[in-house]
Amino acid sequence: METPTFALAADSYVNHSGEARYLPRLVGRFGPDPVASITPMAVRQAAQHLYPDASPATWNRQVVTPARAVLYHAHELGWRMPARVRLFSAPTTRKVTPASRRWLETFVDRCDADRLPHVAACVLFMNLTGARVSEAVNLLGQNVDLRRRTALLVKTKTDFNSLRYLPDHLVERIRDLAPGPGDRVFRYSSRYSVNERIAAVCDRAGLPRKASHAVGRHASATNALNAGVGVRVAMDAGGWKSPTIFLGTYAHTIDAGRTVMDRFNAIHHADQF
Repeated sequence: METPTFALAADSYVNHSGEARYLPRLVGRFGPDPVASITPMAVRQAAQHLYPDASPATWNRQVVTPARAVLYHAHELGWRMPARVRLFSAPTTRKVTPASRRWLETFVDRCDADRLPHVAACVLFMNLTGARVSEAVNLLGQNVDLRRRTALLVKTKTDFNSLRYLPDHLVERIRDLAPGPGDRVFRYSSRYSVNERIAAVCDRAGLPRKASHAVGRHASATNALNAGVGVRVAMDAGGWKSPTIFLGTYAHTIDAGRTVMDRFNAIHHADQF
């Protein structure tokens, strides 16, 4: 066998269910090099070379972590000795406070009063499905099945399509928007436009401003757990794959999305009576 290269190790890593998102630039940097020759110092230097204006947190996320994964995979294959690549020292990120149910209800009421159905539906979609703002703005009419109560997120951040289930009240709001095939369901083409709209509605409603990730994925995870959904079910339903993002756990479940949406439906219907 020829000397295994970093490119070969990266390809094997992806074929064994590893995440490919940040690997192309690493392969461009180390591709033909023997994987056994790549040192921890070389990885850290590559981070600063590939992303000279980025923060230490970005270096860790986009270079050190994926490089470590490939090098460890190569070690498991017997292609190199183990390598310990230290993370860059990064400041603690500011804690995100998820949007509460009361915050969400007040926000949606303000949207309805201001005749902003697309804003309300977009925020509810992120909140109830765990979708990222980029996934919400890229959702097209042909990827929503209102009869089955599903939305297909195409080519998400993790490079895989992801099916999300929709609770009844969100289905009705999307039906009222009447998106056609090829139409953006929520009309927005930029995440910045969504966040600007959210901020403007917050100001008029007297609510503390919250970014899309606080009203979306953070709130969705919190609400699912508070509703009594198991961690593994919540992760699968919201498309979480990284253990560092959701309690350090990977898991697959059966019909997880429907289970979570049924819980949300029960809570919503109880609030109506």
